Amino acid sequence: MIDFARGARIGLEEAVYCAHKHSAQIEHVLAEHDARGRPCLLTRLSPQQHAALDGAWHARLDYEPVSRTAFYRAVPAPAGPPQVAIVSGGSSDAPVCGEAARTLAFHGVASRRFEDVGVAGLWRLMDRIEEIRAHPVVIAVAGMEGALFSVLGGLVGSVVIAVPSSVGYGVAAAGELSLRSALASCAPGIVTVNIDNGYGAACAALRALAVARATLPVGAIPG
Repeated sequence: MIDFARGARIGLEEAVYCAHKHSAQIEHVLAEHDARGRPCLLTRLSPQQHAALDGAWHARLDYEPVSRTAFYRAVPAPAGPPQVAIVSGGSSDAPVCGEAARTLAFHGVASRRFEDVGVAGLWRLMDRIEEIRAHPVVIAVAGMEGALFSVLGGLVGSVVIAVPSSVGYGVAAAGELSLRSALASCAPGIVTVNIDNGYGAACAALRALAVARATLPVGAIPG
């Protein structure tokens, strides 16, 4: 039961979570969108699932394997400069960052990525902090102990959305430690989404930007 009315209700189109779906189910979803002339965002579409789709769909999908996302049909070109900074502790967070960036792009919002600026080498973050501050929304992605969330939350006035990632050894517990760090942060006002949920972080960013556009004077928010 595809929710084609979601975009009209809340401003966010329904995305199709492909994990645990077989190729016939995914192809049915694509066919439903095709019949209505609607674009579709596919998330958690593994390379193996993509390869298993009927070849006729391959040429019609914009597939990106690192983020495991695909666009069906054309999506709007981003309007204006990037409004969301996606900041990550390390390059191991690339799949989560990519999912967030692609979700934003699907909705016509540009983002800029600041990768490998984890706080173990704080100078890397401080070298980029003024560039990061220029964005009204910051998505922070970090595993290990999740220290990046509190540091950013204390340095930027933007909306900060924390995405714990499942990167880390031992007691990092596949993102559980980073999640607890985000929830227990002493930096006020940080929003936290689930482990590895780049899609959810992007949707939170889109909601924040939509509210800002509706309440601030024209021109106050880029785009």
